[in-house]
Amino acid sequence: MSFLFIFVLALAMICLLGFFNEKVTKLTYEIALMLFSVVIGAAALLAVTVFSGTSAAEILGKIQVFNIEKFLMDGVLCFMLFAGSCHLKLSDFKRQARQVTVLAFVCTLLGACFYGLLFYGAAYLMGLNLSLPMCLMFGSIVAPTDPIAATSILNKFGLPKNISFLIEGESLFNDGVGVALFVCFSGLATATSSSGFFSVMLPQIFGAVAVGAVATLLLFPLYRFTKSNTLGIFVSLLSVALSYYLCELFGFSGAIASVVCGIVFAALRSKFCPQEDTEKAERFGSFWETLDTLLNSVLYIMLGFSFVRIMQMEHVILLALVAIAANLIARSGSLSLSTLIMGRLPDGYDKFNFVRLLTWGGLRGGLSVALAMSTREMISEDIYFIILGGTYAIVFFTTVIQGLTMKPVYQRIDRSVSKRNSK
Repeated sequence: MSFLFIFVLALAMICLLGFFNEKVTKLTYEIALMLFSVVIGAAALLAVTVFSGTSAAEILGKIQVFNIEKFLMDGVLCFMLFAGSCHLKLSDFKRQARQVTVLAFVCTLLGACFYGLLFYGAAYLMGLNLSLPMCLMFGSIVAPTDPIAATSILNKFGLPKNISFLIEGESLFNDGVGVALFVCFSGLATATSSSGFFSVMLPQIFGAVAVGAVATLLLFPLYRFTKSNTLGIFVSLLSVALSYYLCELFGFSGAIASVVCGIVFAALRSKFCPQEDTEKAERFGSFWETLDTLLNSVLYIMLGFSFVRIMQMEHVILLALVAIAANLIARSGSLSLSTLIMGRLPDGYDKFNFVRLLTWGGLRGGLSVALAMSTREMISEDIYFIILGGTYAIVFFTTVIQGLTMKPVYQRIDRSVSKRNSK
């Protein structure tokens, strides 16, 4: 299928489902796109199966309209991450640097290991042929929280400023950590690498930081001194695209470089362009907000339609339940241990309520699915579908179920925190 056909299909779904949700269901926009896409995809598959007499498995085997891995990893991930980070204030990061660092690095590492161990135990009980390194690789796939989901869904519920920043900061920086863990554990799982965690992670992280910072510093003068609003936007696009490309070339984390690029760009704008032309600032913000919303919408449509493929797996319900339970336990456990070294928690939160909030607010998204899809050539088909199915189950549950219930959960936790602090 041509790119134009796929784009028209995705855009038509975004417009029609967005309009229907605005007028009728009034759900959170991203959740509505994913949920309705699943329903429409399942209904269309059922109709074709019934009327054509062809099995659903045969139809799905021939149709692959959306390729999330290529869409994200080879296309738009850098722009999504830049859009989420280019409005972050460096002063906020400095104030909570310790907490963000612990969540992004320590919590992600612990979460991947906890999940891997839990799923390994469950796989053993279920008689599945999964080695411990494969389960740890699975853990690295689902451990990173999703920056797109965090910024677009959670911020609409009126979270406190500092807690909101922590969730955003963790999700923006832990993508690179998750990718580094994935490289390390996938090498162990496939016996193609003996590299240790730090020998993989350190170049990924520090190389990415250097590339993102240097590329932005070199290109920012073009933004600063141009009088063209459009050219300024083009410079920001070039900065993040070049950073991501160079990281792909040198084997660094393009995800971290994109975040660094956005933060440095925001810091330079604040320092050197405090009296920036109003129209230029508004167009810059409007462009990145619109682009982020468009790419984010396409991603959720792709996730929704792709979810239908997973429902053809054997034992899909049991595997989904195991994956979701392991994810919640691993997330809660990693957060509980991480709070021991985080120092003072923001907004008056105690450790118990902080862990409750971030456990339920730990949404997963397209990056996890893209990493899961990338294992197709590494492992057997049976194991591949187990990992892909489990990943989809976690993404769907965290986005739709946790996303839809996040507001009442937060309100309940907030009342508990307020009551505790008033004593």
